[in-house]
Amino acid sequence: MASRAFVWAGGAVFVGSLAYCLWWYLFALSLVPARVSWSALGFDVLLVGVFALHHSVLARESVKARVSRFIPEPLIRSVYVWTASVLLILVCARWAPVGGELYDGRGWRRFAHAAVQLYGIWLIVQSVRGIDPLELAGIRREAARGPLQIRGPYALVRHPLYFGWVLAVFGTAQMTGDRLAFAAITTLYLVIAIPWEERSLMRSFGEDYLRYTRQVRWRIVPFIY
Repeated sequence: MASRAFVWAGGAVFVGSLAYCLWWYLFALSLVPARVSWSALGFDVLLVGVFALHHSVLARESVKARVSRFIPEPLIRSVYVWTASVLLILVCARWAPVGGELYDGRGWRRFAHAAVQLYGIWLIVQSVRGIDPLELAGIRREAARGPLQIRGPYALVRHPLYFGWVLAVFGTAQMTGDRLAFAAITTLYLVIAIPWEERSLMRSFGEDYLRYTRQVRWRIVPFIY
């Protein structure tokens, strides 16, 4: 009973952390402090780095095997979700304002930027359609890896969820220094993490994934990377 309560509470915190991050990006990062702080940028890099380190390291199978010595196997995913959610909230809550503003689009430009962001969100939704939401939130135990996804947005780039993220965070009509910093730092993390993720996919799918990488050349952004 206690374990189920822990799992469902973790799912609630997961949803809450995403909602809080969305509110923070839309409203808190739209403010423009009076001065630019480069030291704040260094702090924010370290802050996101802690989140990224957990996100990548604890997802490795070898690390999961070690963690299972101390945490019951059915709760490992939930512990991962709990930790990631709390760290995401921490990133937003403790973010040091960088300041500055690059541009603030008006008129038709706002509609153009909104279209880019909506397309990014559509890519994210389409990319995760095959993922069980309860499994993603740590409520349901992880199932065996399904078939290799090569259709839909996966025929465009190998990591369309990340492409959607790039469009959503960089596509804003008002680009403040803080939005740019958040977008750049998180995208850099994705670029660094992809080779590790693809090695894991290669171990899982073997020749099928190698063939897929030859068919779909671009990892995140078509014709660029």
